[in-house]
Amino acid sequence: MEKIFDIIVNMGETLSVYGKYSDIHMISFTGTAVGKYFNGTVIGSGVDTQKVSKADGTAFLSARYMLEGIDADGEKCRIFVENNGSPESGYRPLIVTDSKALARLETAEMSAGIKNHENGVIVSVYGAEI
Repeated sequence: MEKIFDIIVNMGETLSVYGKYSDIHMISFTGTAVGKYFNGTVIGSGVDTQKVSKADGTAFLSARYMLEGIDADGEKCRIFVENNGSPESGYRPLIVTDSKALARLETAEMSAGIKNHENGVIVSVYGAEI
């Protein structure tokens, strides 16, 4: 798989509820996407919802956000990303876009990697070669 873009995520406010069996954390964020095929910014704010089991500490994450920017053909476009997964099983983004150049990503097998940076994380999105 080829890297499509990185999203430099800057974390915002965290809202939490601590239940008997799970804790839920909803983290708002903004960010910037940079890459060979797309460059843009998160519009509005994204939300990363994290469900953490009290029984074994496992976490399931689900982030949803929309990006606006320029595709590899120089055209303005938007991309919606829903990224689901866990550190143990990996992350699988779902892409929806109005970009003709990136339309193939809507049906491509995708994956993502996450690493920390000073104000949040960097999410690297990978997919089939465009």
